[in-house]
Amino acid sequence: MGQELKPLIRSTTVLGVIRDGKAALGSDGQMTLGNTVLKHSTRKIRSLYHGRIITGFAGATADAVTLLDRFEEKLDAYGGKLERAAVELARDWRTDKYLRRLEAMLAVVSQDKALIISGTGDVIEPEDSIVAIGSGSMYALAAARSLLKHTPLSAREIVSESLKIAADICIYTNDHIVIEEL
Repeated sequence: MGQELKPLIRSTTVLGVIRDGKAALGSDGQMTLGNTVLKHSTRKIRSLYHGRIITGFAGATADAVTLLDRFEEKLDAYGGKLERAAVELARDWRTDKYLRRLEAMLAVVSQDKALIISGTGDVIEPEDSIVAIGSGSMYALAAARSLLKHTPLSAREIVSESLKIAADICIYTNDHIVIEEL
């Protein structure tokens, strides 16, 4: 018997930037199933821990919401300590029988930290304070790095312009952009 084929859900570019003590995290709104756009305005950004942390997700929406709920519990349990909560979530995600089946990635920013959290147990803090996940992430990351290095644009402006560039290149990314700032 052949392997059961599931439709590949692709959606999203999430980008976060910290500059001059300000953080911004944004995403596009496209949700795609196979070759079909299902929705243009999916919200993939969420504010956590009394508005001090912004997180975005790429991957299966139900899985991501479950992980965001768990992450919020970890933030509460560890008094808002972002790195500790992220490490504990990644550990649980990798080792828990139920959680390890979840298919998503998280990008997280506070005013001074930017992290990527994955289901393989990784908690990555990029050296340049830019986080990018999702199908158009490498396009947005390249644009953000260039804008951060060569312009005086704010974190919000860098996120906006970089997501627009990704939307022009990646067929799984659109220009219905949502951005939150700290």
